[in-house]
Amino acid sequence: MIEVHDVHVAIDGTPILHGVSFEVGAGQVAGYVGPNGAGKTTTMRLLTGALPPDAGHVAVAGVDVVRDPVEAKRQFGYVPEHGHVYESFTPAEYLAFIGRMHRLPEAAVQARTAAHLAFWDLADVGDRSMVGFSKGMKQKVLLSAALLHDPPVLLLDEPLGGLDAHAVLQTRALLRTLAARGRTVFYSSHLLDAVEKVADLVVVIRDGRILQTGSPDEIKASGGGGSLEDAFGKLTASADAYDEAERLVVAAFD
Repeated sequence: MIEVHDVHVAIDGTPILHGVSFEVGAGQVAGYVGPNGAGKTTTMRLLTGALPPDAGHVAVAGVDVVRDPVEAKRQFGYVPEHGHVYESFTPAEYLAFIGRMHRLPEAAVQARTAAHLAFWDLADVGDRSMVGFSKGMKQKVLLSAALLHDPPVLLLDEPLGGLDAHAVLQTRALLRTLAARGRTVFYSSHLLDAVEKVADLVVVIRDGRILQTGSPDEIKASGGGGSLEDAFGKLTASADAYDEAERLVVAAFD
């Protein structure tokens, strides 16, 4: 459902991705993890068609995102890391707008909007302008908008931003339920514990290169059998966080 093959990208002459390749099948939740600047957001831009590759092939649900960008966009729902809503709209108006953009039947727009607002406990504010909404409330609307047309692929870039503990649990349950129904989820996150709890495939990237792809257990085994966080540190050659913290405190305060 997601195919990235030997992709190279340079921005303003600076190479960002170096031969990146991975695949995510139907019904899989894939966690995409790596340090800041590793190439995660660039990969998301490739998958959504916002950035063409300099070389290589990118397809979503069997559709080449370069050759047929409009059809490719019908195949996925997308939640960007820094998403925005039209705050003058109410949640109901915003979701109706998104549904009509996807040319959904009006009855489906209304039914799905009501279902999403109820799921996220937003029904009571569904007809209130989103001016003054918290980041978490807006994030729930963005997640609903991405799912409204029932896409086969869901692309999520740090989707838990602003969500409270209960909403995080709801999101995890929702992603696993979607995967059980054959939907594919590609989930980029810095929160390794969140990825470990929801993903059945982990793709680790550093400096624009894929270091390892496998199940959470396989990734953990490669790091010596500890947590996904431990394995990530070893794979990305990260310094021990506690040693680094100790050095900072000694240097700054002793």
